[in-house]
Amino acid sequence: MQPTLYIPHGGGPCFFMEWPGDPWKNMEAYLRTLPSTLAEQPRAILVISAHWERKIPTVTANPQPPLIYDYTGFPAHTYELRYDAPGSPELAQRVRELLAAAGIDSASDERRGLDHGAFVPLKVIYPEARIPVVQLSLQSGYDPQRHLAIGAALAPLRSEGVLILGSGMSYHNLGRIFDGRDDGAAAFDAWLGEAALSPAPVRTERFVEWERAPYAREAHPEEDHLVPLFVAAGAADLGASLDYHDTVYGKALSAYRFT
Repeated sequence: MQPTLYIPHGGGPCFFMEWPGDPWKNMEAYLRTLPSTLAEQPRAILVISAHWERKIPTVTANPQPPLIYDYTGFPAHTYELRYDAPGSPELAQRVRELLAAAGIDSASDERRGLDHGAFVPLKVIYPEARIPVVQLSLQSGYDPQRHLAIGAALAPLRSEGVLILGSGMSYHNLGRIFDGRDDGAAAFDAWLGEAALSPAPVRTERFVEWERAPYAREAHPEEDHLVPLFVAAGAADLGASLDYHDTVYGKALSAYRFT
């Protein structure tokens, strides 16, 4: 049985370039050691990235997904990164079957590749790129209840050897992220941790009302980087744990594991 994870994917291709002070080193170390914390290697990986949304949940069904360099202003070599993991049309179809069984409409995209919310962390976690990867989009509107339900529908994948990976950032305010100040990030992170580690019914209630959290909209002016957490949490109903915590540019950041 695989856990589900909500992980940070950093800033653009941050793990593959030099930064003054090396602010991303702890996050990179966390991602690099993730495989050793799993009871077995995943048969496949389903990534819910902050960087893809559609009107209805959509899965990649490309057997050889290319990379989408959806970041700007970075060094030239970061647009030449490779991650040649195979796709899995079979997993894409299984995702759609599970969503349909839960009454959730979905679609598939046979041409789309992997955006940086998927390939950047996976290049650190599984650099050999041998495990099939499928992406699932967020649904427009970012409704928390909807994404928790999407996660719940996908829960059977865990016993089928699929690692469900929510990829975002627990703090994501691009206007403030590099200013070196707390800006309410610690208060929001404390609330998020308390909510994430609550028993499943309480966790659901708190996530649905996340905008009431202290400094919620300061931490997430748009919640695209938070919503992958809801999918990961929705696919689990037992325990939860803090998987990673750090402060980057003055902002508290966390990752969570659900079982």
